[in-house]
Amino acid sequence: MPEKQLKICIVSDAWHPQVNGVVRTLDTLRHHLKTRGHRVYMLSPRMFNTVPCPSYPEIRLSLNIPFRLSAILDRWQVDAVHIATEGPLGWAARRWCIKHGQPFTTAYHTAFPEYIEARYPLKADWLYPLFRRFHAKSAGVLVATPTVRTLLRDKGFNNIVNWTRGVDTTQFSPNRPKAWNFEGPVQLYVGRVAVEKNIKAFLRSTVPGTKVVVGDGPALKKLQAEYPDVKFLGAKFGADLTAAYASADVFVFPSKTDTFGLVMIEALACGTPVAAYPVQGPLDVVGLDGTGPLPAWHKPIAALDTDLDVAIRRALTLRRDDCAAFALTYDWDTVTDQFLHALCIRQEPEPRGAPKPAAARAELLKSDAH
Repeated sequence: MPEKQLKICIVSDAWHPQVNGVVRTLDTLRHHLKTRGHRVYMLSPRMFNTVPCPSYPEIRLSLNIPFRLSAILDRWQVDAVHIATEGPLGWAARRWCIKHGQPFTTAYHTAFPEYIEARYPLKADWLYPLFRRFHAKSAGVLVATPTVRTLLRDKGFNNIVNWTRGVDTTQFSPNRPKAWNFEGPVQLYVGRVAVEKNIKAFLRSTVPGTKVVVGDGPALKKLQAEYPDVKFLGAKFGADLTAAYASADVFVFPSKTDTFGLVMIEALACGTPVAAYPVQGPLDVVGLDGTGPLPAWHKPIAALDTDLDVAIRRALTLRRDDCAAFALTYDWDTVTDQFLHALCIRQEPEPRGAPKPAAARAELLKSDAH
């Protein structure tokens, strides 16, 4: 039976021209939803006046939101709302949904409390109550991994829903032409060049060969000056990005705060093994023993160790064919199915004088004072 065609609004403070896992995930999700016949409306900073985020100018913060956002959502008359980020647009959309009795889902893409702690003298535990309040009215908090789901439950979050990630294996696949012929082994990092990504741990590693950083961000110029032997190649897209993954002998993921790490499965899809710390993200994507989270998988595709040098050396011994085969388990049909299943669809308005709707709607309309 064909799916009902829906009008879906995705609200995100992170959108083009930003380049990060959230933007790429939402952009690919939008494509797959539209392929199935759904209409997708992206409510993003592009529709508002913006200012640069302090200490992170690549991120734009929206201004003059309430009136314009209300006018946009009133005009679109969508069936479902998904709020992807906890920024200014996310908070404004949340208020609009509660005011208008529109159930909504949210997602926990980014460990913002830990990111803020890495940049400012603020403890992550001080910030979790604010983020818990943001998600408290959500009909479903979409979370990618078991580790993050457990963390959020321990922090008092409710209504947590599984939402995995996928990789486009038509773009990211093995046997692509190489982008360079640097002295090996070539060790690659792809992602934002920012302090919370713990890139220095990679740049300080002592494994011989060539270190390559693909990406842009607020720490780029400082790291370029500090590590002149490292190849900083800027952001790459499309075939250039695929070629970068394919040209590496190992993909190094030094972050200790990412909730997933989409770049890991992109690298694996290109046949490049992963080296990482045994923390959230890598543990869920590639498993503690490097054989992946699926019970049927027994061939190592990654190496995790508290010593990143040890992880890199072990990863360099792994088979590229095994990495590419494992990445096929992350398919976008499953991602799209889970997203659609979690959505709360706007019901047709009841006739004047009809009884109040179910308890879930009544709970949603309660005062937001708690």
